[in-house]
Amino acid sequence: MRLKVMGVVLLQSVLAQSTSLDSLRQAVAANPDSYAAHFNLGYAYSLGGNDSDAATEYQKALALHPGIYEAELNMGTSLLRLNRFADAEAAFRAALSLKAESAAAEEGLGRTLAREDRLSEAEPHYRKAAAIDPSYKNSLLDLETIYEAHHNGTEAMAILREFPTDPAAQERLGALLLEAGVPAEAAGHLEFAVTQSPTPANRFELAQAYAKMKQLAKAEPLAAQVVEAAPEDDEARMFYGRVLRDQRKFQEAAVQFQAVTAREPQSPQAWNELAGVELVAQQFQPAITAFQRLRELGAETPGDMFFRATAHDHLHQVKEALDNYNRFLAASKGAFPDQEFQARQRILILERESGKR
Repeated sequence: MRLKVMGVVLLQSVLAQSTSLDSLRQAVAANPDSYAAHFNLGYAYSLGGNDSDAATEYQKALALHPGIYEAELNMGTSLLRLNRFADAEAAFRAALSLKAESAAAEEGLGRTLAREDRLSEAEPHYRKAAAIDPSYKNSLLDLETIYEAHHNGTEAMAILREFPTDPAAQERLGALLLEAGVPAEAAGHLEFAVTQSPTPANRFELAQAYAKMKQLAKAEPLAAQVVEAAPEDDEARMFYGRVLRDQRKFQEAAVQFQAVTAREPQSPQAWNELAGVELVAQQFQPAITAFQRLRELGAETPGDMFFRATAHDHLHQVKEALDNYNRFLAASKGAFPDQEFQARQRILILERESGKR
């Protein structure tokens, strides 16, 4: 929160001449009944981040001289920082009673109410502050983050829409729309953010929006840029691999999944993706190696058993194919009737060819 301290006019010369805390404490000791001395000491504490002592000195100044707008405002700011919300609210309301058109006090009161989870009460004060002084409009973004924290996505997005030329706000709006399942609308806001202030994060979000819109050719170069900028970002690399896979660029996709398995050899997800693209690319031995790794990790599924069996079958590895078809049938238990029919037929054929029948 910005520190709005106008200062009592008669005190400004004192602050200009004496900036050390020691001299200000000495002034209070010499003039304990001087509200000006207490205010100045409180102001110095505020600037130094000592909000507890600052609040105490402002309170002393107000006890000696009630009705000092700046003291109420600055005390409210210190109390808010101390999470003393009820006391901060009282101070900001007192400041507003002394100066009704105070953007600083309206903003302070809005922030206080928001942190007490009184969001419907807080928003009008943020807006009143911006109406009094347009430079306070950005404070609405503080409220937006609190709306998000309370899972009030509609209210958060409404605020973000008020900042159409702010790349960060548009990026966040795009991300929220993406989470809400509206990728086409999200893409427009993310495109603006990427154009104005490109980062790996907003490029990744835009690529995800394109992917959800089935515009994979547009998603691919963005995903490639993200991986190039952050080669150890396995989430981005897995996404890039899937974008390539879904365009039937299987060997290019395999390179991405291999990179993840090299860095994360315990990742069943990466081994599963690698096995899948190697299989459809008819790279049967690499596929079998990936399926074996899934078995070693205890992550093998009935589907993995079936597809591993087909890979062995294509390589005419009869014993291994039979073993995996049978393992699949034992594990499937009727869950995959089409594949079970295929497995039984292949077992009959392979056993006949191998001379077992």
